[in-house]
Amino acid sequence: MATQQKKTEAQEKWFEYYMLSGNAAKAAEFAGYGSPKQRGYELKNRFKKEIEEKQKSMIVDAVPGVIAKIIEMAQGAESEAVRLNACKDLMDRAGFKPIEKTETEITSTEAKTTEQLEQELADLTRTLQ
Repeated sequence: MATQQKKTEAQEKWFEYYMLSGNAAKAAEFAGYGSPKQRGYELKNRFKKEIEEKQKSMIVDAVPGVIAKIIEMAQGAESEAVRLNACKDLMDRAGFKPIEKTETEITSTEAKTTEQLEQELADLTRTLQ
């Protein structure tokens, strides 16, 4: 965790309002700053690291409630589609997401001589006939 910068009372007020609203200009206006758009922009840049840390912390704190809501939907939603999607989401988050397989064929034609490429083309053409 990064060291928190010392904030004035107005900056602290701005920070708390910004974390709740996500609007830097309105937070600056709420904190009593003049030119709220400019000050909001400046404060957002100045406290960027702290904002990111606080946002991550808020998301982590919300996870148990979100999972409980998904479980509630999986068990009690009226719509079968909602129940199915909630179940799929729970399975994905539990690590049971189906593996998506793709095949990739890599060939290197840059390293081949013209004669080798012509031979390969002739072989492929013969196969098609």
